[in-house]
Amino acid sequence: MKRLGLLCLCLLQFSCNSQNIEKINGVSFVGSRDEVTQVHVDPVLGVNANYAAVMPFGFARTLNSPNIIFDTDRQWFGETKRGARQYIELLHKNGVKIMLKPQIWVWRGEFTGDMTMKSEEDWKTFEESYSKFILAYAHLAEETKADIYCIGTELEEFVKNRPEYWQDLVDEVRNIYSGKLTYAANWDEYSRTPFWEKLDYIGVDAYFPLSEERYPTKEELKSGWQRWKPKLVDLSERNGKPILFTEFGYRSMDYTAKKPWLVDRNKMDVNLEAQADATQAIFEEFWKEDWFAGGFVWKWFIHHDVSGGEEDNRFTPQNKPAELVIRKHYTTLQESKF
Repeated sequence: MKRLGLLCLCLLQFSCNSQNIEKINGVSFVGSRDEVTQVHVDPVLGVNANYAAVMPFGFARTLNSPNIIFDTDRQWFGETKRGARQYIELLHKNGVKIMLKPQIWVWRGEFTGDMTMKSEEDWKTFEESYSKFILAYAHLAEETKADIYCIGTELEEFVKNRPEYWQDLVDEVRNIYSGKLTYAANWDEYSRTPFWEKLDYIGVDAYFPLSEERYPTKEELKSGWQRWKPKLVDLSERNGKPILFTEFGYRSMDYTAKKPWLVDRNKMDVNLEAQADATQAIFEEFWKEDWFAGGFVWKWFIHHDVSGGEEDNRFTPQNKPAELVIRKHYTTLQESKF
């Protein structure tokens, strides 16, 4: 019995260590006009990311347009099927795992969560068009052995109005793709997504408001998470699925945690410290939790040498103090394996 008890203890210890190994320390690898070369992958390795989200795009003319245009010669290389394949193959060659995450862009950047159709006929057309888009990339995910496939990003009205379609879509994707599945729900949408039990990860784009302050401290940012964290734990426990932050990140500007989802080109003053502190706070609050799978920093451009920098108030952490926070955290987790 003592020997059996010791064996169980060893297995438990191995299981805990395995959870650390499997933590997803990812970057959102933005599609470009160009093919990816080793020079573009090296900075990803430099922050010790073990995952990258590759994001081909489909386009809609308006929020009510039922047709998704994708994989055309007019798109940037990295936004097409051929480009996504090339990105995946080189990242895989470097030992970086992949989440393939096809997304929709609506003309002028309107919010995809508001996409609704004006008639039943349009809904049917939209469903058919979206299925072609998602199933085409499901085949690519299978062919390239992508580790995770994301079946949609921030499509709340579509999900709410057509729940049966989404249940069937998961089944269709499962018939094509043999890896792990998720859906990227917006921070204010995830609690209403009706098909988590059919997926492998509860995907959340984690732009939760944490602080009204212009210069929030790390302690204030961590305190701000206490409003949201219990709800994420509860959802994970009820569905028996880990939470995955399919996107997380902060702009390097004042009030960074007030409305973290803002993508406008405002002239808010650059605040590198706030971005770094918010990034550190999210790592400290979540990466140690067993119910949390990890996440993907938003966002990482392939031309690292000319991205971000000390005068940039946008999301990318590149060439900013936040990049050092990410490198330190991801490196510490990698070293903890051994």
